[in-house]
Amino acid sequence: MEMTHAAAWRRPEPVWTAQEAPLIDSITRPGPGFWAFVGALLAVVVWGLIAYGVQLRDGLGVTGLRNNVMWGVYITDFVFFIGVSHVGALMSAILRITGAEWRRPITRMAEAITFASLLMGAVQPLIDMGRPDRVLNLLLHGRLQSPILWDLISITTYLTGSTIFLLLPMIPDIAMLRDHLPDLPRWRRALYRILSFNWRGTPAQWERLERVIGIMALLIMPVAISVHTVVSWIFGMTLRAGWNSTIFGPYFVFGALFSGAAAVVTAMAVFRRVYRLDHYITEEHFRKMGYLVLALGLIYGYFTFAEYLTPAYKMAEAERGYLNSVLTGEFARLFWFTQIVGIALPVLLLTVPRIATLMVLRNIPLLRPRPLLTSGLAALLAYAVIHTQVPLATTHPFVHYVLARIAVVLLGLGVVSSLPYLHENPIHAAVIASVLVNIGAWTKRFVIIAPTLLNPFMPIQSVPAGWGIYRPTWVEWSITAAALAGFTLVYTLFSRLFPIISIWETREVRAHEVASLQFPAVEGQPAHEAPPA
Repeated sequence: MEMTHAAAWRRPEPVWTAQEAPLIDSITRPGPGFWAFVGALLAVVVWGLIAYGVQLRDGLGVTGLRNNVMWGVYITDFVFFIGVSHVGALMSAILRITGAEWRRPITRMAEAITFASLLMGAVQPLIDMGRPDRVLNLLLHGRLQSPILWDLISITTYLTGSTIFLLLPMIPDIAMLRDHLPDLPRWRRALYRILSFNWRGTPAQWERLERVIGIMALLIMPVAISVHTVVSWIFGMTLRAGWNSTIFGPYFVFGALFSGAAAVVTAMAVFRRVYRLDHYITEEHFRKMGYLVLALGLIYGYFTFAEYLTPAYKMAEAERGYLNSVLTGEFARLFWFTQIVGIALPVLLLTVPRIATLMVLRNIPLLRPRPLLTSGLAALLAYAVIHTQVPLATTHPFVHYVLARIAVVLLGLGVVSSLPYLHENPIHAAVIASVLVNIGAWTKRFVIIAPTLLNPFMPIQSVPAGWGIYRPTWVEWSITAAALAGFTLVYTLFSRLFPIISIWETREVRAHEVASLQFPAVEGQPAHEAPPA
């Protein structure tokens, strides 16, 4: 492996280099903006805890969940966070094993995403249970035939494995913080002392570390794949319309990889800008990650096409209600939103930087992105307000129809007119595409869950009025917002305590670059040893 060869170049670097200064500043000198951001996240988390307290006091009746719709936003959050967690450890493991050098500045970001999202995903089923005091019953009285018990075991294993996989490559960096940042508070020095595991950087320690990282990289891949496969089996092994599918395993795995890779691109852009890491994270990294997201998006789109075409072609009686509600009924807007905004548009944006002919769009006078997008968003907002706040009896349906079409046309033209700009700014194109992927991913999880539960094989009857529909309440939205804020908070605090980019691994790259410049390989002659970097 490349790490064994690189071990010869590791030399003590007691002083941080100029390139590493922004990275160290992010740990030692948080500005007022950082604390304001953390305070805002904490406020959202506290609000979510208050909402959860209301749910504990009054029961699940304060949510939109009922007997026939027992899963909703909470399980949507669960599947979404587990999916986002998928790419961190898995992508890092694959890139480490294949020796992809460009992965060094971004692997820790990806692995930290896995850790933070697993923490938030794991608690969602407990919230959905309504009675967290009964969680031990899953272990004491769980049945091995139940996919829910498989899920509990696989997620616990994945959380443990991914945490170890995250911590191992951090040990040399934590030891550097322990040795070269003596002015930090006592608790942080104690934390670094504990987590550095008495690391001294001896050849024997380097050898053991590399061996263990290699073993963990091999072990974490099947665990990561099994986790989301098991999550899909919770649905796929239930005889319900929309879930009765044999391809849910790979469908969920590629959906998770798609959303997870997009989350890494978003994190790259945020840290690059906030921590001024332009020297580490370059346009080349966005280009390669964009290719990865594009490839995963095309595969995921293919699975989606196959998943819905087969039952829609047959239109069996038992699945007709579900398919009608998703394709043309009450969930059609959400479904087509996920397909267009969550898959098709990101794929288009990620291919834009490679299509030079798009620049001719600038010659069309009417295609000006700012006024088109502004007016389109205004029309969309007006439609949303009238559609949700104004009683239908007081407005003519034609108004809804016209506003919706105007918004779609203006936003569509706005996107088309923006393509030349995105062609010249591939990083912006990749980031916008990634954000859209994750918005579409959450929505798609909701579309998988709610329409199926509202269209069972046996009709919903003899229930109180309103139980035949599912509308999340403020309690569910508050807890969902708190989960997203909690994920961001854990991720932000992680970057405050530890280097979000591996220092020792990026130093190896620079050492190799220096060696190749000063001692170029000569054909037929042995390579010379280069001086310390």
